[in-house]
Amino acid sequence: MLLTITYEGHDTQDLGYLLHKNPERAQQFELSYGKAYVFYPEVSDERTTAALLLDIDPLDLARGKVGSKDGGLFDYVNDRPYASTSFMSTAIVRIFGTAMSGRCDKRRELADTPLKLTARLSSLKDNGDTELAKELFEPLGYTVSTERAGLDDSFPEWGISPYIDLTISGTVKLSELLAHIYVLIPVFDRQKHYYISEDEIHKLLDHGEGWLADHPYKEKITRRYFSARKSYARKALDILLSDDITDEDNTENAEAKEEKEAHTPLNTQRMEAVKNAVLASGASSVIDLGCGECRLTSLLLNEPQIKQVTACDVSVSVLEKAAQRLHLDRMQPHRRNKLTLMQASLTYRDKRFEGYDCACAVEVIEHIEPMRIPAFERAIFEFAAPRTVIITTPNIEYNANYEHMKENSLRHGDHRFEWTRAEFRQWAEHICGKFGYSCEISGIGDTDEKFGTPTQMGVFTKNG
Repeated sequence: MLLTITYEGHDTQDLGYLLHKNPERAQQFELSYGKAYVFYPEVSDERTTAALLLDIDPLDLARGKVGSKDGGLFDYVNDRPYASTSFMSTAIVRIFGTAMSGRCDKRRELADTPLKLTARLSSLKDNGDTELAKELFEPLGYTVSTERAGLDDSFPEWGISPYIDLTISGTVKLSELLAHIYVLIPVFDRQKHYYISEDEIHKLLDHGEGWLADHPYKEKITRRYFSARKSYARKALDILLSDDITDEDNTENAEAKEEKEAHTPLNTQRMEAVKNAVLASGASSVIDLGCGECRLTSLLLNEPQIKQVTACDVSVSVLEKAAQRLHLDRMQPHRRNKLTLMQASLTYRDKRFEGYDCACAVEVIEHIEPMRIPAFERAIFEFAAPRTVIITTPNIEYNANYEHMKENSLRHGDHRFEWTRAEFRQWAEHICGKFGYSCEISGIGDTDEKFGTPTQMGVFTKNG
């Protein structure tokens, strides 16, 4: 997927200052779903174009890491590697975030000046709604043009493509252009690739400040932006449609936002709980099974008690990305000497798993096919047999608290199952009886009186 921004006028090479990206060299950025490249296909005093190219890794998508929906064929047959979707929005805010904020110390006056800009986006999915692009961008002062091809010239009966190449031109601040694109791409996409929390309301309102409330299609924009979260759309619209917000209202909103920001994300709570359980066990050597992004590994590397950490995952590409996130190439020697990265499957006996004080499988077991669970049990509890094993997994009962989830659906497209609290306890008792462990079960996250906590954790300790 490709976004280009062209600046026409005088001294247009200053676009590099505004974007904080040097026109004289291409730059590469590692993202959780692939790579991004920034380069300048044309540079002159009168016309300069910057390009943002996303190279999505389809294997990561197929594994359900990001962009998954309902599993099955969707993970393998989808438009995510090439269509302009919310992946592009997140890349824009990650790579051009400073430009979006309007900051440019070297060209302050230029950042505050409306410029003659043209943006082109490839492969936006409007599903044949020929007026959508004009409805969204023309009220903002842009000239809008679109191109659409047939699905296949050899088979005209197949009809037209649901994708358009969009071009918008106008005299606008660069920060405003980026904010408009950031907000409106998901209005086309209608399926964000990441989990949406209520914080997304503040993102929409922050990036829509100064224009969204006056947009004639603000209700359509908001509802499509939150197509899977109707309650969030209602809350956002309540704010946008409010005619007289008093100072008291502003104070209350600020306090509510501060309270929301102070809330610790579930994944952070989960990692802290597991880290504390590892330290409480007295372990000095730990293997992080199914390490993924290595968030737990990173926390354990900071602990003086931990002398050895091995991060293990079945995916080589995941381990490569983990090494990049950990900055392995410039890691301090005392941390680097603690760390080992290992590619291995968790459902086969592997002598490299042996000899650790503690093994952790954080949100891993639910990704294993039920028929393979006995193999996982033997590989970890019988053959590796560490003194402590820590398992976390979702509590399916708590899913009733998530408004976006359909009844009986799972929390992630790659989950093969999710246990109730009773089922997890039954499995833990089975492990203890078969392999000679005792287990203490606890919950992680906000507690619901009826449904418990979103995450359940079992700390298994070897008897004797």
